[in-house]
Amino acid sequence: MVRVRMAPSPTGYLHIGNARTALYNYLFAKKNNGVLVLRVEDTDKERSKKEYEDDILEGLHWLGVHWNEGPDVGGEYGPYRQSERLELYKKYLKILDEKGYLYRCYCTEEELEKNREIQMLSKQPPRYSGACSALSEEECAVREKEGKASTLRFRIPHEQIRVSDLIRGDIDFDMSLLDDFIIAKDFDTPLYNFAVVVDDYLMKITHVIRGEDHISNTPKQIALCRALGFDIPQFAHLPLILNADKTKLSKRQNKVSLLEYKKDGYLPEAVLNFFVLLGWGSGDDRELFTLKDLESLFDLSGVHRSGAVFNMQKLDWFNAHYIRQKPINELVDLCIPYFLSVNVLAKTESANVFRSFGTGSEISKDTLTQILTLEKERIKRLSDCTVGTEYFFVDQPFYNKDILRWKQMSDEDVKTALFFVDEILQKIDENHFTAIQLESALKAAIVESGKQNGEILWPLRVALTGLKASPSPFDVAPILGKQKTIQRIIKARSLFS
Repeated sequence: MVRVRMAPSPTGYLHIGNARTALYNYLFAKKNNGVLVLRVEDTDKERSKKEYEDDILEGLHWLGVHWNEGPDVGGEYGPYRQSERLELYKKYLKILDEKGYLYRCYCTEEELEKNREIQMLSKQPPRYSGACSALSEEECAVREKEGKASTLRFRIPHEQIRVSDLIRGDIDFDMSLLDDFIIAKDFDTPLYNFAVVVDDYLMKITHVIRGEDHISNTPKQIALCRALGFDIPQFAHLPLILNADKTKLSKRQNKVSLLEYKKDGYLPEAVLNFFVLLGWGSGDDRELFTLKDLESLFDLSGVHRSGAVFNMQKLDWFNAHYIRQKPINELVDLCIPYFLSVNVLAKTESANVFRSFGTGSEISKDTLTQILTLEKERIKRLSDCTVGTEYFFVDQPFYNKDILRWKQMSDEDVKTALFFVDEILQKIDENHFTAIQLESALKAAIVESGKQNGEILWPLRVALTGLKASPSPFDVAPILGKQKTIQRIIKARSLFS
């Protein structure tokens, strides 16, 4: 059975690169009727925090990635936190020690750094000198007695290792060019390369799918597998996610925490669709996929070798698409928290009624539905719902009177146009103050007057919204209501008195 794993370290919030890797592992498991394991790699006691683990789990669930085994769901091969597996690591460290693969290194960081500097000055590649590799038990005992700290180094066999990568093909490594590397601080404190080898073996992981930044770790891990007599999993290294300038993705140019995108108003289906295409393609020009689609279509043969550029405009395009697909009642529920968070609205005792901070009056959920029906086509992120809709939540929008002019209209022209509109709207009964009725009455009056649409409708729209670009006044006025609509027209006209 195919068994894959995602192994986040809870030393920070869920990085979008790790989220994409988790997504690919999930899809690979689904496509192959396999098992996805979540393993929390929390051996870094100083930096690992519960809040980061919670963030990782929440982010993955939000994205739609769910696992078969893990710290929160259990499983046959637990525990699933490395901090709870220390006795297992100790057992295999002792096996390596007994086989002669381990030695204690007493070199301090200062000594190692000095040695690297000397090598670089001599134009040699910086590497560990092997100073402690031949120490006898007696020499080690003397250093221990002196209280010198040590680490455990793995004695690398000088051999050729070929990695048959499922994405990149065969990659050859000459192990004689690598340092004997540190695999544990002591028998109670394993480090990354050793702990993952033990975990992958004991959890029966068949495929290791991860970022290409781990390629250099792969021959080390294969060497450890051979030394311990473990089966070697198949490896697949994914392309990196890049900034627009082709540098490695960084928070200086993009948000890198997954839940920041949720907070900004991106939908999980949009993020998922965007992420899966950061390094994979279905073989045609198709861009829109449901999670169900991907579970049957995804294959490692479609993963690219070159880095994938993180294009925010493309993410916005996906998000706007999925927002437009949302039923309006669902979209309203998704947007309400954003209105509340920026203090546009406040809750009341009724779940369907809110209070406007701008006016102090009540606004029903039905009114919000009308507003968002107007704005749905304009919204790229859920958080955009509070931008460009402010005029609905204030008594009077603030604007410069000059934007009331259409083309070269004079002050008198604007006043005349607003008088003209006022006169027409006053005649429409409040119970029939609808978009259809308003458009019919105003356009008929404009034709009869011989004026152009822009001469009348531009000043009207600006008077209602205070914006150069906004929905049609025929759609805005019914939401405002007849009384507020006429009040705003009178206010706009007064600017020219």
